[in-house]
Amino acid sequence: MKLSFLPCSYYISNLNLTGKNNYRLVATYYFYVMISRLKSLGPGLLYAGAAIGVSHLVQSTKAGAEYGYALLGVIVLAHLFKYPFFALGPRYANAAGESLVAGFGKLGKWAVWLVLALTLSTMFTVQSAVTIVTAGLVQNMGVPLSTPSLSFALLMCCFLILQVGNFSIFDHLMKGIMLLLAISTLLAVVFSFGVQAEISTSSQRVFRVSNGDDLEFLLAFVGWMPAPLDIAIWHSIWSLSKGNTKTSNEFDFKVGFYGTALLGVCFLILGANTMYGSGILLSPSAKGFAAQLLEVFTNSLGGWAYWVVTVAAFTTMLSTTLTCFDAMPRVMCHIGKELSFHQNLQSLLLWRALLFLGTVIILFYFTHNMKQMVNFATIVSFLTAPVLAWLSYRLVIARTDLLLWSKGEKYLSLIGIVILSVLSVLFAKSYLYH
Repeated sequence: MKLSFLPCSYYISNLNLTGKNNYRLVATYYFYVMISRLKSLGPGLLYAGAAIGVSHLVQSTKAGAEYGYALLGVIVLAHLFKYPFFALGPRYANAAGESLVAGFGKLGKWAVWLVLALTLSTMFTVQSAVTIVTAGLVQNMGVPLSTPSLSFALLMCCFLILQVGNFSIFDHLMKGIMLLLAISTLLAVVFSFGVQAEISTSSQRVFRVSNGDDLEFLLAFVGWMPAPLDIAIWHSIWSLSKGNTKTSNEFDFKVGFYGTALLGVCFLILGANTMYGSGILLSPSAKGFAAQLLEVFTNSLGGWAYWVVTVAAFTTMLSTTLTCFDAMPRVMCHIGKELSFHQNLQSLLLWRALLFLGTVIILFYFTHNMKQMVNFATIVSFLTAPVLAWLSYRLVIARTDLLLWSKGEKYLSLIGIVILSVLSVLFAKSYLYH
């Protein structure tokens, strides 16, 4: 029988399942469909590549190490209430045949100017944060260069890869690397329950929203869990460039979204099982934190896992750095087109060069350590999130000709906007009185 992409129920209903060969045929079909789907992953993989990085390797691990399981529910709630906004990117691109930037333009030029202001306020800090973490992993591999120098080299590599046009090669390689990281992380979580760590009750920190430092970390954690809301705009642009169908867009998005949720939970559990209450202070430097992160894996899996996890973590962070470097200049080009900027200001090369220059300046002259950079970038992303969420809601309400959200997703989005806004106000109040 020739296999085709018909529902598996068709084969099952037309087979005599008493024979071993038929069982094997159905099993083969399921496997074939799964592999074909994974091979076809496009924008959803780019979403995962951008999301799985600082928010997971750094923030989730830190959340578990400092607060135990206390913030586990935060990961679930962050995914739940951000879901409608992330889903809007590929859905709008498929339904309207244009990016979210163009969609916001339908609300009025003021909306695009607002997106421009939000993008400029975050793009350089986001790129700086993901680059400095990647540089820390390289330093931990024994490269004797300073963090700014390594960051410069990494950004130059990203610039050249994108300009030469070999991102597709890295895109294919990334599938295998991310799968390796996912398997390593899942195994490490399982074995971490057997790690015998010395626990000190006095070192077990309790999370309190009334505590300014705890609230600051909560915002930084939620800001990039699983990713900043800007990624919805990126996803819409990637979907247009890939030319995906509605079905593949939905599958892509769900694989990326649920995959990042699972890994977020895993990294938090790893931090909680191996570091919480141990009295170990997390290093603020990129190199020091990278060493501690890899120690978490080796404590759980054994010394043999060191280089496996090192390569997987570095490549994952490099993919995040490269994906962000690809996305934000594209967004600026779309904004320039909507606002009818001069042709030069719609140049992808120009915005890549400006992003490169701005990031290098921040990392060389304004960043003292990884912790400072990550906290600043994630908090800024969080504070801009309510505005992006509100714009997304306005767009969905305005485009009544398109079915973009279900009734339940509209309610979720409203609750998400309220929560994001309240937390932002609490942070502003805490900051002013701190």
